[in-house]
Amino acid sequence: MTDLLKPAGGGSFLSVRDLRIHFDTDDGLVKSVDGVSFDLERGKTLGIVGESGSGKSVTSLGIMGLHRSKRARITGEIHLDGEELIGADPDRVRQLRGRSMAMIFQDPLTAMHPYYTVGQQIVEAYRVHHPEAKKAAARRRAVEMLDRVGIPQPDRRVDDYPHQFSGGMRQRAMIAMALVNDPSLLIADEPTTALDVTVQAQILDLIRDLQQEFGSAVIIITHDLGVVAELADDILVMYGGKCIERGPAATLFDSPEHPYTWGLLGSMPRLDRELQERLIPVKGTPPSLINVPSGCAFHPRCPYAELTDGRSSSEVPVLVEATGSEAGGHWAACHLPAAKRHQIFADEIAPRL
Repeated sequence: MTDLLKPAGGGSFLSVRDLRIHFDTDDGLVKSVDGVSFDLERGKTLGIVGESGSGKSVTSLGIMGLHRSKRARITGEIHLDGEELIGADPDRVRQLRGRSMAMIFQDPLTAMHPYYTVGQQIVEAYRVHHPEAKKAAARRRAVEMLDRVGIPQPDRRVDDYPHQFSGGMRQRAMIAMALVNDPSLLIADEPTTALDVTVQAQILDLIRDLQQEFGSAVIIITHDLGVVAELADDILVMYGGKCIERGPAATLFDSPEHPYTWGLLGSMPRLDRELQERLIPVKGTPPSLINVPSGCAFHPRCPYAELTDGRSSSEVPVLVEATGSEAGGHWAACHLPAAKRHQIFADEIAPRL
């Protein structure tokens, strides 16, 4: 039995099975997440990558139980440490949110309340799950967390408002708030967006160090494969609401199987060697999740769709374990025969990467 077909909750700390999150809108049904499955162990990091609109953030919000709109249709299974979340009582999910699982949101300036100090917001996040804690003790905890994430003079900056922090410091404060209750699962949604490259590296190093300290399972959501190149143990590539490739990070970077992953890697700048030619972007635009193309959603943009005898436009590909994968656990959903993919990668793609 393959690892993608094991029952949810079968030994993994976080287990997601056939997750579907659809939204009823005036324009039609939006299939934001359409059958995503994965496992994550304690102390491991999963990178979820893909262009904007591929379903990455919707997946993370579904895990956190933040899709409670009447327009949202959520099916599948999400097990956190053996506890099923989709069918759980909302109050129970609220108890878990912040303590067992926490999220670093994409834009800390809008995620943090402008009328309360950074310290007040961290204190509130702590006392929600520790109602017995007195204000003085909660404040000391907030100062401790700000110090731990590298905020200078934390005993003074704890009384500052979000707008008084730089972008990198606001992101650090968000991390402090997310980790104040020692969660076992941390989800970071585009944690380095709008930060300069130096601060990006600092934030990623901080997440790595804190993960080692707390032993948390971590999900990094990004559109940039470079962000997860050294941080993630496994990578899941999403396109059109589906998982199109998943595997160990080293394997996926060394021998990617899906043409979309080739495109993402080809459009990523490299600093470890001299650039011989221009970066090659993925042509076209991501599909509408209301009118997803038939067959393989990527086929209108795929330069190799014509090699599949029409299957790309008529048949939805399923995840199949890649042949010859030394590390194991490498899956791809592509109609191109494995031998043809390997030939194309060796002849056309690898020389450019």
